Amino acid sequence: MSVAVRVEHLSKEYRLGVIGNGSLYKDIQSWVAKKRGKPDPWVPIDERSKIGRQHFWALKDVSFEVEQGERLGIIGRNGAGKSTLLKILSRITAPTSGVVKMKGRVGSLLEVGTGFHPELTGRENIYLNGAILGMKKADIDRNFDAIVAFSEISGEFIDTPVKRYSSGMFVRLAFAVAAFLNSEILIADEVLAVGDQKFQEKCIGKMRDVSVNEGRTVLFVSHNLGAIRALCQSGILLEHGILTMAGPVEEVTKRYEEELANG
Repeated sequence: MSVAVRVEHLSKEYRLGVIGNGSLYKDIQSWVAKKRGKPDPWVPIDERSKIGRQHFWALKDVSFEVEQGERLGIIGRNGAGKSTLLKILSRITAPTSGVVKMKGRVGSLLEVGTGFHPELTGRENIYLNGAILGMKKADIDRNFDAIVAFSEISGEFIDTPVKRYSSGMFVRLAFAVAAFLNSEILIADEVLAVGDQKFQEKCIGKMRDVSVNEGRTVLFVSHNLGAIRALCQSGILLEHGILTMAGPVEEVTKRYEEELANG
């Protein structure tokens, strides 16, 4: 089995108190300035002398591999670096250092609204996301009915601008798009918690299905350890941006539960 995701010595640094820091555009500008030995353009001149006190490492020297078709659970407390890791893997933000190698297209379901244009209808957003993944219109056409059926959004709502959707409707459509469009790697964050229990179970079943039957790789973040165990084969545990354990999901979740019990 080939490696679908390889993360090598990945680190991500943020500056506290800098509004808007962390976007890919600003990350690239900061990186170029650093390589050229010039001051960071996003640090105010009167603050550069205090830069050492403003830095925060969201991730520090994280390394792991995920095989094709594997389902990996990523767990840890709030602020452990889980969402930052997924944003880097989804190419929403750039790492400060380290390497990420991913084999195939990536379908991401992170914050509500990521990848969707609020003024476009549900139908238009399905085609927009397919185009972003590099799919042809004919391929999207073949998956369209399945996406709509899975999302349980039908009738006039599929042709309504998504800005009028409830958060639950938004998540249902976003997950269906990510799951049915042909990305080789599927990334899902805690955003699934917005949906009801029945739909969460439906999503977990679908992620297992695309992994087993289509060989797609799944990376899943959740505070619900039952959902992690139900879906994932392996897991990694993050603590303060550091990967502290990787292995079979039962062992990793047990270690995390012990840490929670000990405070």
